[in-house]
Amino acid sequence: MTERSLARELAEAISSGEAVPGSGWVAGVSAALAAALVAKTAKRSEGWSESEGARAQAIELRDRLLALAQQDAQAYETALTSLERRDSGLARSLAKAAEVPLAIGEAAADTAQLAAEAAERADGSARADAAAAACLAAGAAQAAHRLVEVNLATAADDERLRHAGRAAEAAADAAQQALATEP
Repeated sequence: MTERSLARELAEAISSGEAVPGSGWVAGVSAALAAALVAKTAKRSEGWSESEGARAQAIELRDRLLALAQQDAQAYETALTSLERRDSGLARSLAKAAEVPLAIGEAAADTAQLAAEAAERADGSARADAAAAACLAAGAAQAAHRLVEVNLATAADDERLRHAGRAAEAAADAAQQALATEP
C-alpha cells in the first residue's frame, strides 16, 4: 500500500459518519505520528550522541500512543452505548472515557518535550521534523485536554482535569521551545 492510499484510507475512515474513530483516537494517532517523526529525527542525526536513546524513547511513546488510541475508541464506544441505554454504568463509562484521553495527553506532552530536545540537538534539516513533531504533539495534548473536560463536565473539580491541563500546557511550552531553535 502506498503512502497516498494509506493516507486516503485513514482520512476516509475518520470522515465517515461512524462515531469511531473519533477525536480521541485521532489525537492518539497524531501524537504517535509525532513520536515517529522524533524517531526519524534521531535516526537521521549521527552527530547527536544521545540519538539512540531518544529514538528508543520515541518508539516506545509511538507504540504506547497507538495502543491508547485503540483504547480510546473502545472506551468511547462503551460510553456511547451506556448513554444510549441510559444504563447505571454511564458514570463509570464516562470516567473511563476521560482516563484514556488523559493518558494520551500525558504521553503527547512527553512526545512534545522529547521533540523539543531533538529540535535542539538533532543534525541540520532533521531539526525541522522535530519542531513539527512538537507542534503535532502539542495539538494532540490540547485535544485530549478538551476531551477530558467534556467527559468530566459534571465533575469540574476532578484532579484529572487539572492533570490534563498541565500536560497540554507543558506540550505547548515544548512546541514553542522547539519552534524557537535555530534551523
